[in-house]
Amino acid sequence: MSGVLAPLAARYASWLGLPAERTAEPEAAPDQVRAMPVVLRMERAEPPTRTALLEAAATAALAVCLDERAEQGGEWHEPVHAWLEGHIRKVARRARGAHWHAVQNLPGITVTVGGAQVRALLPDRVAELPKEVTRLQISGSDLPDDEPGAVPAGMPLLLLNPEVTMTVGKAAAQVGHGSMLLAALLAERELARWKDDGYRCAVRTAKSEEWAALQPRDPAATWQERKVLAVRDAGYTEIAPGTVTVLAQWRDES
Repeated sequence: MSGVLAPLAARYASWLGLPAERTAEPEAAPDQVRAMPVVLRMERAEPPTRTALLEAAATAALAVCLDERAEQGGEWHEPVHAWLEGHIRKVARRARGAHWHAVQNLPGITVTVGGAQVRALLPDRVAELPKEVTRLQISGSDLPDDEPGAVPAGMPLLLLNPEVTMTVGKAAAQVGHGSMLLAALLAERELARWKDDGYRCAVRTAKSEEWAALQPRDPAATWQERKVLAVRDAGYTEIAPGTVTVLAQWRDES
């Protein structure tokens, strides 16, 4: 597994055998809460498709964590490591026009998928986020469902819970959690393959029967046998704590 993501992998391993109601983490003091800003480009005249935007969000969040600057000794290591040591919160915001261009000057990585653009920024204490981020909003913005088509062979898959309604900002944060957890549990050979593909992944809303079949009844065995893991929400916004929002699946190329 990646050394940068080792704290996340260790924490997930400790969650595997716990019931959902026991996976909530202690609340940090407000001035100590850290989050990764995830900025979604949503131009009024040409809005992106929902699926492409979520796929870009999942890739961008992971790309920041696994950038060489986040490795030991790199200029991003300290803020990324401090964030991963705690709860991996994300702050999703929308931006357009001059506000979108302004966040390009902040440390982070912009990913484009199918014309949709997302910039994941270096994590920081929420109380200390730059004004270019705090002036952005997400409320009142959403995108309609679309028909993304078949999942490319061998591409990691992030399945959204079909029974849970999430705004595009909430869903963007959840698929970002999913891509990070998946990378944290992969072997180095698998992670290298994903890196070669630019950490691309597919996001789909699961069908009810598909969701039921993939649910990790025994999380550790499900990961070992089927390479599927669950993202459980902490319950700070929109949905109840312990809700499984995303199932992430590593898929072989064959």
